Amino acid sequence: MAQHDNILQLTPELSGAGLRIGVVMSRFNSEVSEALLSACTAELRERGVAPKDVLIVTVPGALEIPVALQKLALTGKYDALIALGAVIRGETYHFEVVANESAAGIMSVQLDTGIPIANGVLTTDNEDQAMRRTAQKGKEAAQVAIEMANLLRRIV
Repeated sequence: MAQHDNILQLTPELSGAGLRIGVVMSRFNSEVSEALLSACTAELRERGVAPKDVLIVTVPGALEIPVALQKLALTGKYDALIALGAVIRGETYHFEVVANESAAGIMSVQLDTGIPIANGVLTTDNEDQAMRRTAQKGKEAAQVAIEMANLLRRIV
């Protein structure tokens, strides 16, 4: 905690020790998703999240991510959740539908359950763009989940 002009301020806490994290990964665009998962789990370990405290589940595509997140959230076993996947633009309007509805579903689950969810679902124009972003996005998703779990524990 810090003080800002004599006002209490909660500062970010990025230690994952003792946190329980659920990860939902889309298998569609599997090469991208697996790279995201690799970066994410490496960062979780680096930040002190024990492997026994992480559960990874996979779903067919990005539209199925929210329902799996909801089921995990409702168990009460997780301090934070992470959504991973890739929606890559094609030649039809389907890209917008999948990208928008997946993001809306993830946000809805987060707000409805109070469990923080790091959205690590990439939305890119092509697979090369997605692959270039996997290491950073996977790492950031882990950090967001840890920071938000710690923040919500501290808000009383």
